Amino acid sequence: MPPVTRLHTVRTTDYHTAGEPFRIVTDGLPPVPGDTVAERCATAVGPGGSGTAPRPGPLDDVRRLLVQEPRGHAGMYGGFLVPPDDDGAHLGVLFWHKDGFSTACGHGTIALGAWAVDSGRVPAPDDGDAQVRIDVPSGRVTATVHRTGGRTTGVTFRNVPARVAARKVPVVTARGPVEVDIAHAGACYAALPARRLGLDVTTAHLPELVAAGREIRAALATHPATWHPDSPLLSGVYGVILYEELPDAPFGPHQRNVTVFADGQIDRSPCGSGTSARLALLADDGTLAPGEDLLHESVAGTVFTGRTVAPPPGAAPDAGTVTEVTGTAYRTGEHTFVLDPHDGLDTGFLL
Repeated sequence: MPPVTRLHTVRTTDYHTAGEPFRIVTDGLPPVPGDTVAERCATAVGPGGSGTAPRPGPLDDVRRLLVQEPRGHAGMYGGFLVPPDDDGAHLGVLFWHKDGFSTACGHGTIALGAWAVDSGRVPAPDDGDAQVRIDVPSGRVTATVHRTGGRTTGVTFRNVPARVAARKVPVVTARGPVEVDIAHAGACYAALPARRLGLDVTTAHLPELVAAGREIRAALATHPATWHPDSPLLSGVYGVILYEELPDAPFGPHQRNVTVFADGQIDRSPCGSGTSARLALLADDGTLAPGEDLLHESVAGTVFTGRTVAPPPGAAPDAGTVTEVTGTAYRTGEHTFVLDPHDGLDTGFLL
């Protein structure tokens, strides 16, 4: 691939989903080898890497250009549009963040659904719903875009099946021993109540929550429950969900969480695929009854609602828990990024 200094422009459309940014790259990418989105993700990660431990690959210069300062920031998130696996999907996407590439992104899926309809890529009624099928590295997901009066009012995404991998896994932390639950929902998550660490899910405790999340993720690096039976790309803890119980909402449980993912990055939203993981765990222990919704709040106070739904006809008994997560996404800007070949900062820096 030519170095990024030879790229004239990179164009993006930016959204936020419940406060978490999502930068959709619409133009300026080189071709990515691979016959499927999963293969293209493996190419992007590079030899020897994984979805959360990247090595330099053919898209990494572009990723760094968009996520690093002065064009981005350490909390930036985005996606490269790529061809879908087949005609059954409208588009494919490679998700990225400050540390590399990821296999799932619920808030990004919600933003992509809104963008696909808002931009006219996928036809939609002024009043009613439109489905946007998206191939992501972990499989095919569907974003149902809700419309009223010609305006997108919300998006519900149906994730790949979620599976509980392990319960009460012991982890030794600087704050003492704790037990975590592990679930796969397009990416692997470890979850535990923040109170077990003596913390509250508040912005005042964010430094301690991030430190704990990084410590727990590192401690689980070799745990067998974090490995996915289908692919090494889907294996390894992507995020640590620290949550607290709130008084029940009218239609089900209510929780607040902060998801610490990759190398200490904070999800400003309630985390879409992380919400799927929480739904699988809550359904497994009976906290979430059929027909109930989880009101899932972020540390920033934004909200997703999630639920389990009946599996498709003919699904195997061990196929996993089918989940849906609803949220809102709003466009924040359109950008044309340029890298001057004489710029000594090159693709930028992170502080």
